[in-house]
Amino acid sequence: MAAARGRRGFGRVRKLPSGRYQASFVAPDLRRLNAPTTFTTKADAEGWLALERQRVAGGDWQRPKPSRREPPTTFGSYASTWVSTRELKPKTREGYEHLLKRYLDPALGTRVMAEINTADVRAWWNQMDPSKPTGRARSYALLKAVLNTAVADELIAANPCRIRGASNTTRAREIRPASTAEIDLIAGAMPSHFRALVLLGAWCALRVGELLELRRRDVNLQDRTVRIERAVSQVHGRPVVGTPKSAAGTRTVSIPPHVVPFVTAHLDTYVGRERNSLLFPGADGVSNLQPSTLYRSWAAARAAAGRPDLRLHDLRHTGATMAARAGATLAELQQRLGHSSVNAALRYQHAAQGRDRQIADALSEMAARATE
Repeated sequence: MAAARGRRGFGRVRKLPSGRYQASFVAPDLRRLNAPTTFTTKADAEGWLALERQRVAGGDWQRPKPSRREPPTTFGSYASTWVSTRELKPKTREGYEHLLKRYLDPALGTRVMAEINTADVRAWWNQMDPSKPTGRARSYALLKAVLNTAVADELIAANPCRIRGASNTTRAREIRPASTAEIDLIAGAMPSHFRALVLLGAWCALRVGELLELRRRDVNLQDRTVRIERAVSQVHGRPVVGTPKSAAGTRTVSIPPHVVPFVTAHLDTYVGRERNSLLFPGADGVSNLQPSTLYRSWAAARAAAGRPDLRLHDLRHTGATMAARAGATLAELQQRLGHSSVNAALRYQHAAQGRDRQIADALSEMAARATE
């Protein structure tokens, strides 16, 4: 969204989402006139206004004749600039570029921004494959965000994205958390240097990218904690290390006591002595592990445990569900999982509903003790 407009006695200046400044004023002919260009600094914009004010005061002001029209801005060019100038994580930028290329540009890329209307958006939405709800919803959300900025930049009068709920998606598959027995079976079926990864992923509910960037210095065996400060993602086939998914992702997670011996053994056997040594490095021992290498072992291990449906990322869902069953509050789940909002942690609270009978039994035990 554009910043609030600066008010003054003559004209106005506002900061655009691009970071540049736009100046305008109501001319003697009672029509607003925008500066012919935007400005790098606010002072430059105010300087243009000062010159125009002098011309108006001197009585020699005339509305500039229209110059040769610039070619109209297309959605494709505007959206490409929108993505390239945003402060985004590399993986997010790659995802947006994919959505533009795969879903948006083929239908809207050559369309003039000012000519895209609600019917066009609805027609595009209806031709999207409903069997791919995630891609469909994310594409719509990106389209809406780009056009919101276009409204702020005064390229279009209103955002034509008005399909209620189009940015939302329901989970395409129901995730069935692994049981404690299945976790043990999977960990046992993994190569020995990956067993601690499975246990940390499940019992500490860590993201895969967080696991693959853990280093010796992040593990505190005395306090039984692991510190999450970084994550690695694959961008165009190459590992990129950055901060966790959100600001809340930087956190300290307590390791359950029964997992600590496995982590200790892993550190002693497979991890270099330097503080910066990766817990789960690639074949050369120093670079980040390629996920494809891990996934091959994972596929065999989950099949051996009779859970061919279980994705590696589902270990995090499993850990979150077990924490909810253990009685973690929403705030505690939010902190443990590194979620930036309570709503994100709320999805795991359904697991706690399975404890209702246990809660009822405990209430009866309390009542019985009170009458003794």
